[in-house]
Amino acid sequence: MSQPPRRPRTLNDARTEAEAAFKKATTKLAAPPPRQTAIPGVKEQVTLRIDQDVLEYFRADGPGWQDRINAALRAAAGK
Repeated sequence: MSQPPRRPRTLNDARTEAEAAFKKATTKLAAPPPRQTAIPGVKEQVTLRIDQDVLEYFRADGPGWQDRINAALRAAAGK
């Protein structure tokens, strides 16, 4: 089966293709879903750089130093 001859491109074809490409490039993306609020009492693991002397201060009292840092940060945040 032979294929029909290709018709030459016209200005309207090029314009339609350009408008479609421009529309894709300029279309706004949907806003991300709202962030869920934190559940009270659930902790999130993060990486945090703390000066060595501050870390030694909290570790000097023994186990529970992470909870003491958390309490100090909560007080500093006014919570």
